Amino acid sequence: MATKTITLEIDAYEMLRSAKRSDRESFSEVVRRARWDDAASTGPGVLARLLKLRRRHPESFLSDDVLDRMEDRARTRPARAVTVADADRS
Repeated sequence: MATKTITLEIDAYEMLRSAKRSDRESFSEVVRRARWDDAASTGPGVLARLLKLRRRHPESFLSDDVLDRMEDRARTRPARAVTVADADRS
């Protein structure tokens, strides 16, 4: 069977490893039974992911000023979930 080699960050590797049901279960088996949620995104959720990305990669393309404005706006507006289907309609 053909294989592919991938690179994972340590936290992702630990999540994958902890999802194994036994020492005999392969990572391929873990991935095959994984479920990928299409969870709705909210402004604060997106902002949190952007801030986490910025901490990991300071050379990020968003300036502190832009992130600060987004954070202020997320605090002052009510949360509203947006799904991929909603975004496709716009």
